[in-house]
Amino acid sequence: MRVIIFSWEYPPRVVGQLSEYVKALTTQLAASKVDVDIVTYDDSSTGLTQEPSGVKTMRVSNPVKTHIGVLTWVLTLNQEVERAATNIYYDSGKKIDVIDVYDWHFIPAAITLKNGLDIPFIYSVESLEDHRSPTAQSSYNMSIKSIEWRGFYEATKVNVKSQWMKEEIIRIYNVPPEKIAVAPTNQDTWTSNILKLYNSAGEVAK
Repeated sequence: MRVIIFSWEYPPRVVGQLSEYVKALTTQLAASKVDVDIVTYDDSSTGLTQEPSGVKTMRVSNPVKTHIGVLTWVLTLNQEVERAATNIYYDSGKKIDVIDVYDWHFIPAAITLKNGLDIPFIYSVESLEDHRSPTAQSSYNMSIKSIEWRGFYEATKVNVKSQWMKEEIIRIYNVPPEKIAVAPTNQDTWTSNILKLYNSAGEVAK
């Protein structure tokens, strides 16, 4: 199995808990003989590195340096994420089984790759705009919510860490319950549950 993971943070760039979470997951996936590529953001260090675990990390920077908000930063950065993932796809002989997208930031790139290269993707939810912002119903925040909604619509599967988050996604975005898988990180079966999700996403895409 070969997987590309999108995450807007990854060590040594740590913004919140997502960075270490993705690091732990990719290390365990590599130990399970999964071929893992990560595409992430880092303005200070770009290019390809390979970790002792075997995980390959491609760091990209935003070609546009000045932004008025997170939306323009995300949308311009997505072009570089698409470019990096496309290179990985062709370098692998077009053998990418699934893309796993962590949070909303790189959903646009995942949708483009799904529709352009026929690569299914999983939307792994770390948080929702309704929970992050007290002004979630403003026009600016609704733009972010529209990206989240499109991610839920286009994704083959949705991955969450808790039953509570699953219920919130159903409540806010009306996502079919059967599309959402719960994979708690505090269980010994965490990695195997993620692998089952990757396999099921590939089967659904066929």
